[in-house]
Amino acid sequence: MEQDKSIDRRTFLKKTAVTSAAFSAPTYVPQKAFGSNDRIRAAVLGLNGRGKSHIEGFMDQENVQVTTLCDPDSKILAERATDFSSKYSKSVKTEKDLRKVFEDKEIDVVGIATPNHWHSLATIWACQAGKDVYVEKPGSHNVWEGRKMVEAAQKYNRIVQHGVQLRSSEAIREAVDHLRKGTIGKVYMARGLVFRWRGDIGKKGVEPVPNHLDYDIWLGPAQQRPFSRDIVHYNWHWNWEFGNGDVGNQGIHETDMCLWGLGVGLPEKITAMGGKFLFDDAKETPETLCSVYHYPKEGKLIEFEVRPWCTNLEDGAGVGNIFYGSEGYLVIKGYDKYEIFLGRDRTPGPSREKGGDHFQNFIECVRSRDASKLHAPVESAHLSSALAHLGNISYRLGRVLEFDPATERFKNDEEANRMLKREYRAPYVVPEQV
Repeated sequence: MEQDKSIDRRTFLKKTAVTSAAFSAPTYVPQKAFGSNDRIRAAVLGLNGRGKSHIEGFMDQENVQVTTLCDPDSKILAERATDFSSKYSKSVKTEKDLRKVFEDKEIDVVGIATPNHWHSLATIWACQAGKDVYVEKPGSHNVWEGRKMVEAAQKYNRIVQHGVQLRSSEAIREAVDHLRKGTIGKVYMARGLVFRWRGDIGKKGVEPVPNHLDYDIWLGPAQQRPFSRDIVHYNWHWNWEFGNGDVGNQGIHETDMCLWGLGVGLPEKITAMGGKFLFDDAKETPETLCSVYHYPKEGKLIEFEVRPWCTNLEDGAGVGNIFYGSEGYLVIKGYDKYEIFLGRDRTPGPSREKGGDHFQNFIECVRSRDASKLHAPVESAHLSSALAHLGNISYRLGRVLEFDPATERFKNDEEANRMLKREYRAPYVVPEQV
């Protein structure tokens, strides 16, 4: 895969190489073609949060039917199945083990809305089983497995869409066009903002595993540890074993926007600083985090800031991006709106608010078998997630790091390189050869 990694990252959305390494897969699954009138059958994995949006996103598409819901929590699974039958007047199959979903040859596509630590492995297994994938952000829990996800999608010729829906927004796509054609002049810096209300989660301690949860499956690739409501369900985001903090949660929308807008890949120099300054709770990840990513060859910079509580907004953007150019700046507000301000007087320029349908783009590419038409392809999933991971590694080590984007390794820093990958718990292991 070294040849693949040496591709100029500025062109990664235009060109991806087919992996040349020889891999072994459990079984060969023939590629399936879909006509415009053929029904696509979908499964949704992970139902506590974004999985609800996946159900709606698939069911809103023409000739797409959600046939299976999957979650290791039988209580949540039963609730979602009841809701589904009530809303759509249809029954739905339920599974607690995602491996059973991948074995089901009747399923064509899967939506992966599990916790972060499952995203890459579930995507790889789905690709090996011949399924196309819509995977939530971040695409990976660590840098190494993100690259393996890319390799799997390429080897098995699968359609893999990353769940950063702003990529399908008509307004945001227009904003990127403004950046490309020089509306704000020479663009030299992007600033990513994640100012969310993240309160005290307390310290609940350990307790017996609830009867309705298959905790082994929930843990998956993560190491064994006692059950705690400090982690299950939502607060796993703030634990390093399962999540990546807010830069790797909400922040992936914004890391992706920074890379997309600047037209860059991974940086050569990274530094980050932050900590927990407000709450004495069970969170491990920093509440406040300031990261800087430097691109000396391109002459560009990314600043990224996470804040947890009371804060000002920056030109109205509390969650969004600001791009700075020689003639003005462009503000991305949320998922569907941009504004431009020009010159010293900040004269209002072009602006627009208009969304899009990210699931529709995915389903269109599934039917056409044309991954080049994906708005958020698998390579972008890897890179936008990796940017967050690099900042987290710098924060955890407490020093400036030098990185080689071609090899996706740190320069002369084995301690940092060990943090590019995790220890996997059998049998939930991301393989060296996908």
